[in-house]
Amino acid sequence: MVCQNRKPDLVIFTSTSWRASPSRPQAKWTSWPILPLSSSPRSPATTALLLPTSSSCLTNAFQAQLRLCADGGANRVYDEMPLLFPHEDALDVRHRYKPDVIKGDMDSIRTEVLDFYTSLGTKVVDESHDQDTTDLHKCISYIRDFTPNLDKSNLCILVAGALGGRFDHEAGNINVLYRFSTMRIILISDDCLIYLLPRTHYHEIYIQSSVEGPNCGLIPIGMPSASTTTTGLQWDLTNMEMTFGGLISTSNIVKGEKVTVQSSSDLLWTISIKKT
Repeated sequence: MVCQNRKPDLVIFTSTSWRASPSRPQAKWTSWPILPLSSSPRSPATTALLLPTSSSCLTNAFQAQLRLCADGGANRVYDEMPLLFPHEDALDVRHRYKPDVIKGDMDSIRTEVLDFYTSLGTKVVDESHDQDTTDLHKCISYIRDFTPNLDKSNLCILVAGALGGRFDHEAGNINVLYRFSTMRIILISDDCLIYLLPRTHYHEIYIQSSVEGPNCGLIPIGMPSASTTTTGLQWDLTNMEMTFGGLISTSNIVKGEKVTVQSSSDLLWTISIKKT
């Protein structure tokens, strides 16, 4: 998980399995609240630090292979972590829960935060020379290079704080999904999660109704979809064309435990997160 500047109320891990089908490869998505990694059907191969709303969830998150902060996300870790353990010494909490890596152009992280984590051995990757990519892009590149021998379809990267605030930041983060379309990246906000459904696969999305839904949407960003077919939605699409300036599937509703999607173009899937 790449931690940016906003804190989600709920963290979702997604387990993806792939198998061949007669027409297209099949992608299965299952989402569930953050659980002890030992009980999860598949632990994310690469995950980094986030800020969930309970200390038990936070402890589980720190079992991840890689805890990565995008520039100013380190400020949130430094400031917010002790609040989850109000009866403990703040310094002890910060020592116990620290990021492995801080990466970005270093224009947002506070000096005292950078100095603190550096003193604890956190690796700092300053890419201020690169102003053509966002901090999130830099972090995803790091994760990709961190796992050179691993099948990237087995990665699950959760990005906390990627949505909300300035729209140009949101657009840049969504663009990262397309730039790294072969990797499984999920953007999470206080209200919803977003991920890319590549056109190369037939998608089955298993809904965890206790934590997500019912509001959802399928959005063709980048190019129109000449044909999209779904099942499991209140307003299903059957070989439907979708394009900005025409029809797009927003304010839809999931009806059951499974949604299927097949499209001629890449689509963004978004679903609401229930408040707890």
